[in-house]
Amino acid sequence: MPAVDDALELHFHSTLSEIERSDWDGLLSESDHADYPFLKYDFLSALESASAVSAQTGWQPYHLEVRQTGRCVALMPLYLKSHSYGEYVFDWAWADAYQRHGLDYYPKLLAAIPFTPATGPRLLLANSSNKAAIEAVVVEQLRARCAALNASSLHLLFPEKDVSERWRELGTLQRIAAQYHWFNRDYQSFDDFLARFSSRKRKNLRKERLRVAEQGLRLERIEGGAVTPEQWQFFFHCYQMTYAKRSGHGGYLNEAFFQALAKSMPESLLLVLCFHGDTPVAAALNLKDSKTLYGRYWGCVREYEYLHFEACYYQGIEYCIEQGLQRFDPGAQGEHKIQRGFEPILTYSNHWLAHEGFSDAVARFLAQEWPHIKEYLNDAAQLLPFKAESD
Repeated sequence: MPAVDDALELHFHSTLSEIERSDWDGLLSESDHADYPFLKYDFLSALESASAVSAQTGWQPYHLEVRQTGRCVALMPLYLKSHSYGEYVFDWAWADAYQRHGLDYYPKLLAAIPFTPATGPRLLLANSSNKAAIEAVVVEQLRARCAALNASSLHLLFPEKDVSERWRELGTLQRIAAQYHWFNRDYQSFDDFLARFSSRKRKNLRKERLRVAEQGLRLERIEGGAVTPEQWQFFFHCYQMTYAKRSGHGGYLNEAFFQALAKSMPESLLLVLCFHGDTPVAAALNLKDSKTLYGRYWGCVREYEYLHFEACYYQGIEYCIEQGLQRFDPGAQGEHKIQRGFEPILTYSNHWLAHEGFSDAVARFLAQEWPHIKEYLNDAAQLLPFKAESD
């Protein structure tokens, strides 16, 4: 590849295996998110080895490696996309507008974690490097790469706020959206958390948990290394059933992917199993790091009242309190989370469109969208179940 600024060389890889694991693990360990599960080599590699991401699925790996004087100084998971499924930042209207004007929106170049709407690092940078200069070169060269690939656009999904701001300053458009996260305010127990609720909201939540028990259900939290092969098979069956009910297909991920995670990074996994008697009836899989629990996949073989809330929210909250985790990110969407103590927060994405006219149109759209998002967040915060500060 040609040198950039006589010092940096950018390489693009069609598979993660072309990048040295030691380079990837080394840069991740130098970051402030050394145990962030979704950027681990094993997580991204599992997606590829299980064929969840490939040219055939519309997620062609195109990972970026930056080298300086023979040393790896930056890495980024990249994908050449032929659709917009599995991203959770919805640009279908943009794609439709391109089509109506006789233009191709796909392929597009995407910096993201596939099927994962979780905020976190996207560009790994060596601590000894001039990070700002390298990031600027990366953004510039990714835009140039779009032209070489005949790609319409470049997208960065769910970066941290400071990264999104830097990319905005480097000429990309910033988009704001909302999610709902739980934050640990030094709670000592679940009841300590509930003490912040107004009396009526606290009573409603306790009724939900009591109703789960009244139906003869019990739940277990199992660390990844202790999950049995039979339990993994049951979880995957639940996962498939959920997607079949909701979308008419078996899900983006296959059993091989989950088996790979179970083998390579069990320390990052927490499985919640629900039993009716001795029979498992539901499962929820979380990923985690030293600060955050990430709720990711859920399914059941039979519907029970309030079981989803117990398995996917309340068990996770209890776990965070017990383990001293600071935050619980239960995934995208779901306004029902607000009344259960999940606070509305901002998420970010950045976009660059090669077509000047469409770039201007999207910029106007985002400027019009932002006040509505801000108003929505303010309204959502008023629905939180917590007592007024003066109470």
